[in-house]
Amino acid sequence: MPTLKDVERAHERIKNIVNNTSVLTSRTLDKMAGANVFVKCENFQRIGAFKFRGVSNKLLQLSADEKAKGVVTHSSGNHAQAVALASSLLGIKSVIVMPENAPPVKIDATRGYGAEIVRCASNVKAREETCQNLVDKHGYTLVHPYDDDQVIAGAGTAALELIKEVGDLDYMFCPVGGGGLLSGTSVATKGLCPDSKVIAVEPERADDAYRSFKDGKLYPSAYPDTIADGLRTSLSKRTFKIIRENVDEIITVSEKEIIDAMKFLWMRMKIVVEPSGAVPIAGVIKMARSIKNKKIGVIISGGNIDLDDFFSKYYENLLE
Repeated sequence: MPTLKDVERAHERIKNIVNNTSVLTSRTLDKMAGANVFVKCENFQRIGAFKFRGVSNKLLQLSADEKAKGVVTHSSGNHAQAVALASSLLGIKSVIVMPENAPPVKIDATRGYGAEIVRCASNVKAREETCQNLVDKHGYTLVHPYDDDQVIAGAGTAALELIKEVGDLDYMFCPVGGGGLLSGTSVATKGLCPDSKVIAVEPERADDAYRSFKDGKLYPSAYPDTIADGLRTSLSKRTFKIIRENVDEIITVSEKEIIDAMKFLWMRMKIVVEPSGAVPIAGVIKMARSIKNKKIGVIISGGNIDLDDFFSKYYENLLE
C-alpha cells in the first residue's frame, strides 16, 4: 500500500514535468457551503486531468529494458491521453487500446500526443484481452489507470500540493470512480493532517463504491448511466482496501446536482470542468450543514469535455 513517503517521493520525481495546478477560491461557493473552500484545479493539468500525475510517476520508474519495449493501456478517456503524452515526453513507445465507440475527438487527441491506437470491441473483456495479447506478443508494460501503487502515489500529489499551499484541512472532498485518485488523495491527506476527514463523492447512478464501502464487500460497476462518464469504473481490490482504511465517508449526488455544480463552476468561477470533476463540488454543497465554518479542500479531477456536438449544431444553425 502506498504511504505518504511514496507520495512525497512521487512529487519530487514528477515535479519538473507536471503542472503545479492553481488553487482557486470563490466567495460565492464559500457562502453556499458555509465554509472556506479551496479548489485544486486539475483541469489545468497537462492533458486536462490529474491522470498525467500517476502515469508520469509510473513511467519514470520503468527499467531501461521496459522503456525500450514500450507501454500499453486500454482507455477511451483521460488516461489514454496521459499515457500518450507522458510516453512521448520520455521517449517511450505507447500503444493505446481504444473501443470502437470511443469519441473521435479523444482518439485524435491521443494519436496527436504520439500514441499508436489499436481498436477493439466496446466492452471491458475485449479491452483487457487485447491489451494482454499485446503484452504477450511485444513485452509491453501495462500501465493500469488506477490499480497500481505507483499510479496511486502520483495521483496523490495533487492533494499533497493543495495541503502544502493552504495548510491543514478539516475536510477533503474527492470524486471516486476506480479509486486511484481517491486512494492517493486519502493517503496524502491522512498523512499530512490525520484529523482531516476524507469524503468521497459518487454519482447516485454509479454508486458501486458507496455500496461497497457501506456493506464492506466489493461490488462491480454495471455500466451505469451517468453524465459523469469518468466515474463509471469499478473499484479494484487494491483501491478498495486503501479506501476502507483512509476514507471517512462516501456520499452520492444526483445527476441534477452534478449538472448544477458544473454550471456553477463554468458560470461563476469561469473554469471549464467536466462532469466527473464537478461531482465533489456537488458533494460540498450537499453537505453544507455538516461542514459549516470548516476549512475544505476539493480535488477537481479534470476538464475534458467533447464540445464537437455543441459547436456542430451551432454552426449548422448559422448555415440554415
